[in-house]
Amino acid sequence: MTNSIHNALIVEQFTQQAIPFTNKREHSNEDEFELLYHITPASSQDTVLDIACGSGLVGCAFAKVAKHVVGIDITLAMIERAILLQQQQQLQNLTWQIGDVLPLPYADASFSLIITRYSFHHFLNPQAVLSEMCRVCILGGRVAVIDVTPEPDKAIAYNNMEKLRDPSHTKALPLTELQKIMQQAGLVNLKTSSYSVEMELEKQLQASFPNPGDADRIRQLFLEDMTENRLGVSSYRLGEAIYFAYPVSVVVGELNDTRRI
Repeated sequence: MTNSIHNALIVEQFTQQAIPFTNKREHSNEDEFELLYHITPASSQDTVLDIACGSGLVGCAFAKVAKHVVGIDITLAMIERAILLQQQQQLQNLTWQIGDVLPLPYADASFSLIITRYSFHHFLNPQAVLSEMCRVCILGGRVAVIDVTPEPDKAIAYNNMEKLRDPSHTKALPLTELQKIMQQAGLVNLKTSSYSVEMELEKQLQASFPNPGDADRIRQLFLEDMTENRLGVSSYRLGEAIYFAYPVSVVVGELNDTRRI
């Protein structure tokens, strides 16, 4: 699949998901934002770039602690939600841009902190995106990637399920693979943390737009997962509802790439 075709698929999916994604309380957990502030660590001196910023949840959170935040996303509907969120929170130190991440439309060494949440599993070439993130980061700055990181022996099953739920999904990287490509990009002193995002399956499906018939296939996978745990999302039943938890990792590295000196 070419980048242009895949990007069109992302835009199609997230134009539909813009409102339900933003309204999920699981994506606006203050404890998770506090974790990100601490591990990055963000300060009032930072100029922040939020890659694939979506509806601005992370960008607006970091605008409360940073000097300025720029958010870029390929989907107009998401940027429109980000602007609305900024207005609702009465934040002034934010700039939004519609655009692709390959290449990023910014000069070298433009930001002190580059962050992206829940985006790497949508990229055809996450290594190339990471290289762009490092290019626009100042030496000594930080790059942070937050994404679902399935266990290596469960990654294939997990990714197959997520492709059914969201056809723009490509591949979620296990933590060791994510750490490896970050080191290869010239990032050092990696810091890692983790948390889980619990979801009710039916609510997640209502906020997703799988192809016809695939929702039933997903339900069957989760029914099987409650006894077999092939997906690695700790599925369980509470009453009539099925719940599960996305395993999320936060990896932050400092840019110290001698190739740029």
